[in-house]
Amino acid sequence: MTASLDEIAYKMCAGGKGILAADESSSTIKKRFDAIGVESTFENRRDYREMLFRTDEAMKDYISGVILFDETIRQNAKDGTPLVKLIEAAGSIPGIKVDAGAKPQAGCPGETITEGLDGLGGRLKEYYDLGARFAKWRAVIDIGPHIPSYASIIANAQALARYAALCQEAKIVPIVEPEVLMDGAHDIDRCYEVTEWVLKEVFQQLFYARIRLEGMVLKPNMVVPGKKAPKQASVQEVAEKTIRCLKNCVPSAVPGVAFLSGGQSDEEATAHLDAMIKIGGLPWNLTFSYGRALQAAPQKAWSGKPENWAAGQAAFNHRAKMNYLAALGKWTPEVEQKKAA
Repeated sequence: MTASLDEIAYKMCAGGKGILAADESSSTIKKRFDAIGVESTFENRRDYREMLFRTDEAMKDYISGVILFDETIRQNAKDGTPLVKLIEAAGSIPGIKVDAGAKPQAGCPGETITEGLDGLGGRLKEYYDLGARFAKWRAVIDIGPHIPSYASIIANAQALARYAALCQEAKIVPIVEPEVLMDGAHDIDRCYEVTEWVLKEVFQQLFYARIRLEGMVLKPNMVVPGKKAPKQASVQEVAEKTIRCLKNCVPSAVPGVAFLSGGQSDEEATAHLDAMIKIGGLPWNLTFSYGRALQAAPQKAWSGKPENWAAGQAAFNHRAKMNYLAALGKWTPEVEQKKAA
């Protein structure tokens, strides 16, 4: 079992390929569709995701895995083919979001705890039978006056560890996602301080839960200033501080680190990843696990119209290729300007 977990975890982050986060909940995908004037119906959600999963170049050459929502892992394409089979046919690995979202944490005003552990073992078995070979659980840590608290960080770290243990028992690779949000007015050093604290607590709890590090993937935030910070950081500063933080916290046994984009623009997320790879000397494979930063462009190009299918796929291809090049340290602003054909 461990060999299989290790192989899947390595494949998810190796060779420049990255993970497409297509696991938006019904409420989140509705917001995305509202922004492009598309009604969020069962059929429109299916058609949009089918468009992505049938983008041959992106799915075969640049994407290693796809995180799905509960609805999507059960959906069939228009011709009756399960969407999971489209992903597998491209050589990509199907995965599943298993948390039930962040809810207000009792005793910790302004902070949240991610729920979804109840019955998770049974759900993981069902998801495995549906084709999922990895899972995702997101813990959310906000920065503000007097937060985060130790109570919130430790509760979320313990939940991540319990989730990871259930995943590995079910022969599913856990993506461990502790996200320090970039909302707020904090500077980059405050983000560094909190991210370091969170990662150290998470790995301590993973140790206590006897998680096999070789059979997991870490999905962290980058070390960036808050969106409302008076001073933003250069690409190089973000790259250097993020790498320093990871080296201080993440054991070398972890096969891969797949960053979330966390509200950065498409090009920012790509440029930051490229700069980190160019620093070099990393003990883990570094790549991307982006949602909006991979999908905003194809969503806009598609806009819910069948005649825009090719334009949507071209936009997805372009963003996937840019991030693939970044994960190899081969991205440049000049390459970025060569828009999708």
